[in-house]
Amino acid sequence: MQISTRFTMAVHILLAIGEFSPTTRTTSTFLSKSVNANPVVIRRALGQLKDAGIITVEMGPGGAAFARPAEQITLLDVYRAVESTEDHLFNFHENPNAECPVGRNIHAVLDSELDDAQKALEDRLAQTSIADLLARIDTLVAEQQ
Repeated sequence: MQISTRFTMAVHILLAIGEFSPTTRTTSTFLSKSVNANPVVIRRALGQLKDAGIITVEMGPGGAAFARPAEQITLLDVYRAVESTEDHLFNFHENPNAECPVGRNIHAVLDSELDDAQKALEDRLAQTSIADLLARIDTLVAEQQ
């Protein structure tokens, strides 16, 4: 199990939007320089964030902006917008051997553990907003000066 880089990239994009807009047009080209990724990859992430109602995007030189206050955008919102987990964080191997005592019972002993782990992750992500992370960046930048 591994969450793809889409999640951290989407958070990076949102933090850059929060840090630089509205004084700078946060276009896919601009954001790609911060993330150090191809603008096409950035546009795909922007599309997912837009579809989730997290950002608005003006085509061309307009750029992206938050669709709602940063305090109302949680890491869980971002995770759900860009990760295609189909409701389950953990994938289960196909067709365990029903003739084996472990294979026959693996779901009974492991499913609830995996569900609890996913719930704990989602609960934690729901506690942190983009505004919280922007405040941390401001603190770090101030300390570096």
